[in-house]
Amino acid sequence: MEEDEAPVRVVPSRLHSHQHPQLLSHGLRPDLYPDPNGPGTLHIAYRGDPEVTGTDTIWQESGRGYPKKRTLMRIGIFTCNYKPLLNGLSSSIEIFSREFRRRGHQVFIFAPRYPGHREQEEGVFRFPSLRAPTHHQYTLPIPFSFRVAALLPSLGLDVIHAQHPFLLGAYGGKVARRLSLPLVFTHHTLYEEYSHYLPVAPPLARWWVIRMSVSFANQADLVIAPTHGLKDLLRARGVRTRIEVVPTGVEVEEERTAFLTPAELGLPSGARILLSVGRLAREKNLVVLLQAFGRIAAEFPTCYLVLVGDGDERGHLEEMASRMGLRGRVIFAGAKPREELGPYYRAADLLLFTSLSEAQGLVVAESMSHGLPVVALRSFAVEDLIEDGVNGYLAADLDGLVTQVRELLLDPEKRRRFSQEAKLKVREFAAPALAERLLDLYRELVEAGRGRWKS
Repeated sequence: MEEDEAPVRVVPSRLHSHQHPQLLSHGLRPDLYPDPNGPGTLHIAYRGDPEVTGTDTIWQESGRGYPKKRTLMRIGIFTCNYKPLLNGLSSSIEIFSREFRRRGHQVFIFAPRYPGHREQEEGVFRFPSLRAPTHHQYTLPIPFSFRVAALLPSLGLDVIHAQHPFLLGAYGGKVARRLSLPLVFTHHTLYEEYSHYLPVAPPLARWWVIRMSVSFANQADLVIAPTHGLKDLLRARGVRTRIEVVPTGVEVEEERTAFLTPAELGLPSGARILLSVGRLAREKNLVVLLQAFGRIAAEFPTCYLVLVGDGDERGHLEEMASRMGLRGRVIFAGAKPREELGPYYRAADLLLFTSLSEAQGLVVAESMSHGLPVVALRSFAVEDLIEDGVNGYLAADLDGLVTQVRELLLDPEKRRRFSQEAKLKVREFAAPALAERLLDLYRELVEAGRGRWKS
């Protein structure tokens, strides 16, 4: 961990060191240490020459007269998905990285190179990549780069955080071992639900990805699970490494005034909007969503389904909607950056979530932060967020999904109550607090000593 460079006030104390003898044990210069004017205020204390630009450590008054040490870190994130891809994993990395950098930490992201993409973010290192053989919109990174390999030792990393158990995630594990750094692994999803992307027989592919992810988790110093349900599943599958639950956070305090009118979506005035946000992919279970909407549309002629997202299933879903007689009732809005989703959430009456493949329903948390009630198929991706019958509904199956959507469309007072409860619940998932939780876990590993990567 490096010297603290956060922009906080330097306050030379007017008291003498003998009046705060506990500070001497930290090696602080006698005439510069935390001002004891009250708990919670950050001040700077130098260990060395006060003329030197920069600082060593941030100290925070603990409330009992003893300072709490806060150190800055250099964090290496290794991922197979990042900008310009629009998906939950790249959003998670973006959210955590932004919060880390706001606190003065340095973040280095190691990700694939994408054709035509011009890098605009500092601290991102790209690896050569190839088009995926089965789904050409994705790239497969080549997990080696002479340039990056030569650079890594000079970055002074404190911790490695792998976002996958394979390719660049596995490369991050090798870097952790080579540099004797702590390794953190976030198990973002149910990898076996994506095994159809592999050009091998599905049963073999499912077995292989489960075994690979468990093996990698057991070589890490810490596994992050986004939900309690996934933590339980990983334990049942044989993960012995320490597991902590840290979901991806959302913004809960931002100004939210912009919205989309039905006319801006190409819909008539008074339209009721059911919203779905996410990639249009097989593992998102969108066939069930269209089947449910077909039954709802027959009963509610002013109801429309807006799909925000894109993917290789779009053509199939458009054909299915046409066959069901839903042309004009199902709107394919295309993929949108995270920062442009707010107006869609605020324009909608309900969010529908049918995916069973995810570890955390990030779009569910985002929609709840905008006060949008959610009806979802029950899965551990949403059970930490949705309290059934309190701030949304968890449906057991297609019939339950239709029944609960119908109930909320007919009961505006219940929608209003669910909206208020959703905004209260999602405060537990505020991005700043969850970023601090993850930083505390990093610090714990770093302070426990390096070279603990298991072979």
